[in-house]
Amino acid sequence: MAVGETIYTYFNGKWDKGNTLIMGAADHATWLGTLVFDGARKFNGVSPDLDAHCERVNQSAVAMGLKPTLTTEAMIEICREGLENYGADDAIYIRPMYWSKESDPTVVSGDPESTQFSLCLESVPMPPADASMTLTTTSFCRPMLSMQLVNTKAACLYPHNARMLREANAKGFKNAIVCDALGNVAETATSNIMMSKDGEVFTPAPNGTFLNGITRQRVTQLLRESGNTVHECTLSLDDFRQADEIFATGNLSKVTPVTQLEDKHLQAGPVARQARELYWDWAASQ
Repeated sequence: MAVGETIYTYFNGKWDKGNTLIMGAADHATWLGTLVFDGARKFNGVSPDLDAHCERVNQSAVAMGLKPTLTTEAMIEICREGLENYGADDAIYIRPMYWSKESDPTVVSGDPESTQFSLCLESVPMPPADASMTLTTTSFCRPMLSMQLVNTKAACLYPHNARMLREANAKGFKNAIVCDALGNVAETATSNIMMSKDGEVFTPAPNGTFLNGITRQRVTQLLRESGNTVHECTLSLDDFRQADEIFATGNLSKVTPVTQLEDKHLQAGPVARQARELYWDWAASQ
């Protein structure tokens, strides 16, 4: 994600304009990677599910062994204060973060009492309504909880996703469809994934190898409330190869149709369009 034109950073109890320096060279998180974050969005004058994103960063902090220093409500208030620096219709990426400044006696683990907090607001336009992605397979897979902190939104997880993207880009695709260690589809390299077949929607069941995304949960709920059948189940690459439609759900873009999976070309179909319209209508009501 490119740096936005306007950034505001909350750190040490105050807001500053710009990309404030928040870590030192000897900070534990700088060299041992204990930073967790979350990403919410403001667009069209609303910040849908902001409370869920703020709550999840506290959950991620606990899973990382950190000590959250703010309640969800306090974090939301800081967000709203910072958003006053932008125009009502500006599209903003909202990123609360925790990390450890000091190590515990093992050195490798962070000292939870040294947990730091920052909130970064960044101008990032929403993708156009006709945005899409292309997918290919990857030689890498999603780790299990016994291997990595996959129950967190942690910065240390993303270099693994980045090499999936580099591999996909080298093959001429925008993103990768990623399996778990058992060979079942988990998500894309950057977002959750859904497909439709014969008018019904299917999405990989959360199995401890990927985050059950907040946007994924919201889209699933909205589709079901509108009368769609949504199955959360085990899905193979062949299931996606035989799908009528494929689309991704994630915070940055919300709902993105897939127009190609390997050598199969797809259309941005009615289910993806409905999912996007349902989400936008719901967000406008908040």
